[in-house]
Amino acid sequence: MLEGKKIGVVGGGKMGGALIEGMISRGMVGASALTVADTDAKRLGELAKAYGVRVTADNREAVQGADLVILSVKPQNMAEVLSGLAGAASTALFISIAAGISTAFIEERLGEGVRVVRVMPNLPALIGEGAAALAPGAFAASADLELARQIFTAVGIAVEVEESLMDAVTGLSGSGPGYAFLIIEALVDAGVRMGLTGDVALILSAQSLLGAAKLCLRGEKHPTELREMVTSPGGTTLAGLKVLGEGRLRETLIAAVEAATHRSAELGGRK
Repeated sequence: MLEGKKIGVVGGGKMGGALIEGMISRGMVGASALTVADTDAKRLGELAKAYGVRVTADNREAVQGADLVILSVKPQNMAEVLSGLAGAASTALFISIAAGISTAFIEERLGEGVRVVRVMPNLPALIGEGAAALAPGAFAASADLELARQIFTAVGIAVEVEESLMDAVTGLSGSGPGYAFLIIEALVDAGVRMGLTGDVALILSAQSLLGAAKLCLRGEKHPTELREMVTSPGGTTLAGLKVLGEGRLRETLIAAVEAATHRSAELGGRK
């Protein structure tokens, strides 16, 4: 669906770079079709060298005549960026990955009728293992949503949700890798305390979470069933889970998702 399309990427940070790599490496688009804008000259040089894309410090130049524009900027900067883009690519599809920024916010600033798809990806997109949720704006067509789905499927998995749930997505999967990294850090520290080397503890901890996650994604059993499979009466897992229960791990993780969800709403000016 990207064949022959001109693509502008506004913001060449980690996520913007991951999408560029995903589209090019999977043959969805050629490097010559991409123009990337960023304020960081060093980063632009890295992207040009790594992928052969065209780069510029001028956002309007990047999107001029584009069929597709990916907005990969910080939510705090979105209003300023949009004001500079108004009228520059009125016929383009805009895909925004800014946390908390609604499609209505973008439509209002770019002009009525502008097609927008809002996406919340996450950091594992850097290695093609991302999780993204998509929500169409008021004027986006089904073909626009499918195009966005193809792009984000190139760097992981993608699901569609109602836009009213995007703050929850941000709190869960958008911020979720951060929670997972903290858990892995803690497991590594525990392994070292029990006598393992740091390298061995890291490999075992990370692979244990990866394997557990893959079992969940297979969809054959609910996580509760899988947990019960590994929990023998009077066994080691039960002893560990007892401590986690006493430490209210489940409740703490739920509270973390709630806090991140509320913060996403605040970034979008909804609270």
